[in-house]
Amino acid sequence: MTSSYQQQLDAKVAHISEQFAEYQPPALEVFDSPEQYYRMRAEFRIWHTEDDLFYAMFERDENGSKKIIRIDEFPVADRRINTLMPQLIEAFKADTELKTRLFEVHFLATLKGEVLVSLIYHRKLDENWEAAAKALAEKLNIKIIGRSRGQKFVLSDEFVVEELSVFDRKYQYKQIESSFTQPNAQVCQKMLEWACNAAQQSDKDLLELYCGNGNFTLPLSTRFRRVLATELAKSSVYAAEWNIQQNGIENIQVARLSAEEFTQAYNGERTFRRLQEANIDLSTYDFDTVFVDPPRAGVDDETLKLLQRFTRIIYISCNPDTLHANLKQLTQTHKITKFAMFDQFPYTHHVESGVLLEKI
Repeated sequence: MTSSYQQQLDAKVAHISEQFAEYQPPALEVFDSPEQYYRMRAEFRIWHTEDDLFYAMFERDENGSKKIIRIDEFPVADRRINTLMPQLIEAFKADTELKTRLFEVHFLATLKGEVLVSLIYHRKLDENWEAAAKALAEKLNIKIIGRSRGQKFVLSDEFVVEELSVFDRKYQYKQIESSFTQPNAQVCQKMLEWACNAAQQSDKDLLELYCGNGNFTLPLSTRFRRVLATELAKSSVYAAEWNIQQNGIENIQVARLSAEEFTQAYNGERTFRRLQEANIDLSTYDFDTVFVDPPRAGVDDETLKLLQRFTRIIYISCNPDTLHANLKQLTQTHKITKFAMFDQFPYTHHVESGVLLEKI
């Protein structure tokens, strides 16, 4: 396992180094992953036969046909998920209420050991299912949500609380079922520390676009006078505000705006009632750094122009191809002074990367 992990990591390093060579970045900082038990989320189909049921994934063969792969253990996933997998299967087999027309099982775990399990059915759920699921949740000390078309049973909470360590401080994060969270928590901690080091210490303010649940926002707030973070998804804004309050941080404001909308507000092209309702006055901010962690599609053209107005840009990317494309514009005004690769997704071609750009 060690040699195969190191080989795949070396291949990623070689690929990303070659891909970005034209921008003449500094030496690549490489942050590896644990080789096993690193993924905090996992989703499986439940495959029923006449006398059995098991977790399944699908693999396409050369002809494009789907082949069922039985999964009895999944060392990619967190240890707690692996412990629960056989326990849940036995519980399903022993109880018709839990088993009948069960279609999928989704796991969301934390480094602290908390686990939320979502059970998805192709049938209507009732109080008999609810009673069986509550008994199972208590027996295994987990949180359970039941879903079917038009139904959602939340037995206790629809979230887990993760604890991430950044240098010598621990941060609590509410992670809501079906909302985006970083899948590899141990590599995420390395990303947070890298971002804080890239930010250094500033007596000015930070703008963050695409802040999600405040994953980067919380630790970055220690490096700046104030932080204005933007996010469009309501559930993520709600989680970010909970996280800010839970961690006792007082220098962050969250604006429910898309990156494109913030650009319009910042340029004075539009006014937004959402800013007024959140008591956010853009004129009181003195930004010198902008932090972005965009979706796979990268940053849109108008927002790229906005980024170029800042002294420093910290850019975390889950898609090297769109980062490479965005750098064509950003390197006209900025130079890459830090360059990193985070192996969030071992044994796949996916990588997370980071650059610090400083104005030329």
